[in-house]
Amino acid sequence: MTSSSMQQVRIQTEDFDVAGELAQLRAGDARVGGIVSFVGTVRDLNEGAAISSMELEHYPGMTEQSIQAIIDQARLRWPLYGALVIHRVGPLQPMDQIVLVAVTSAHRGEAFAACEFIIDYLKTEAPFWKKEETPEGARWVDARVSDDQALRKWALPDM
Repeated sequence: MTSSSMQQVRIQTEDFDVAGELAQLRAGDARVGGIVSFVGTVRDLNEGAAISSMELEHYPGMTEQSIQAIIDQARLRWPLYGALVIHRVGPLQPMDQIVLVAVTSAHRGEAFAACEFIIDYLKTEAPFWKKEETPEGARWVDARVSDDQALRKWALPDM
């Protein structure tokens, strides 16, 4: 299976194998000169509170479409060969992997930019809801101002 025929978006409860996913993304594509990936993990501390666990919820169907639209935008901006986003949902513990974003391209510059673009938009635009368990009880996590600020660097100038 070439990277172009590989499913680009997967939402799942089970963990993923980064090395295996990257190998599959570039398999059989001799054009690939760079693979860039980002793995997000559960921290044990957020906004000053200890996190014992978290739960991610999503809107099935809508979430996958939203992430696919982000990948499509990245493909319009950079010459990518492959792109993959795996996002976990359900209960997670500190140190668990949450998300894998990976892209392949001929050159590292495009791959780094596209990977960062995808994760920046994923953090703010994809419909996920995060609930953290803290010593004070459960709390829903709002979007962070820093995530919104990260999007500004990707804004295209007005025509």
